[in-house]
Amino acid sequence: MSNLPDLAGAFAGRRALVTGGLGFIGSSLAIRLIDLGCEVTCVDAMLPEYGGNLFNVEPVRDRIRINFCDVRDRNSMNWLLRGTDFVFHLAGQSDHVRSLTDPFPDIDMNISGTAVVLEGCRRFAPRAVLVYSGTRGQYGKSVKVPVSEDAPMNPLGIYEVSRLAAEKMIQVYNDVHGVRSVMLRLTNIYGPRSQMRHDRFGVLNWFVRQALDGETISVFGDGALLRDFLYIDDCVEAMLACAAQPSAHGQVFNVGHDRPVSFLDLVKTIIEVADSGQWRFAPFSPERAAQNPGDYYSDVSKIRTRTGWSATTALREGIVRTVDFYRRHKANYW
Repeated sequence: MSNLPDLAGAFAGRRALVTGGLGFIGSSLAIRLIDLGCEVTCVDAMLPEYGGNLFNVEPVRDRIRINFCDVRDRNSMNWLLRGTDFVFHLAGQSDHVRSLTDPFPDIDMNISGTAVVLEGCRRFAPRAVLVYSGTRGQYGKSVKVPVSEDAPMNPLGIYEVSRLAAEKMIQVYNDVHGVRSVMLRLTNIYGPRSQMRHDRFGVLNWFVRQALDGETISVFGDGALLRDFLYIDDCVEAMLACAAQPSAHGQVFNVGHDRPVSFLDLVKTIIEVADSGQWRFAPFSPERAAQNPGDYYSDVSKIRTRTGWSATTALREGIVRTVDFYRRHKANYW
């Protein structure tokens, strides 16, 4: 669309800090930023099972800065934020199932960690644009679909509550302290560079692993639940468009796909593309049933209007790319 911002002009020669930069989304974003001519520093604490993986930035290892620190470390973050033009805040606890039994990592990382980043921006990077990655889970059960940004917020777990709290803090810093910010509510992101060792982050990618391993994929309920799944490259482009477009600053946006698919159709497509695996129906576990929001897919008209962004990768095409990546690099993710 004509109102898409000039990304090369926006990021070439600028400095960006990516928290959680060795994880799934962070590393994909960092690679794209470097390709646009941006100077990138990735911050990652490399916590076990959280998805940080040095192989994720292998294509740009000689062009990227990596700092192994935690966003909760005030002194380190204050130092790293100095002189930064863009801050992409992706670090945090993202396991919604784990949050049901231990809420403290969510409170500590997602709320306190975000407060550290915000204070660092206010004091040491007042001109920076901050882009925050929240979750579609902040809405809870959908009142109607597609879900727009003004839908009721009734999160079903502590993870989602912590993400919503962080978003509200960022809005305050935008409105009161002038920290220019964009708050994103991401849908189900999938694609290369996700962790693949457990099933607690990213259901589509876990289905891909099961298919490639020749396992049986469990389709919960009757498989008719609808979701929108967004390929990682489209997610990255949305983040960049929001950072580069001044009319997006101070706004909350859904980032998803406007073409939902049922879980049963999703699984059948993955098995067909992988040419491996099988599926079966299975009942929801009590934990998953408690956090199941029913049908969900995003209304993305607001971000399309403000920035010109919309998803361009069809589901099957994204699955083909994902399967190919993990076939070639299985040893680095299994």
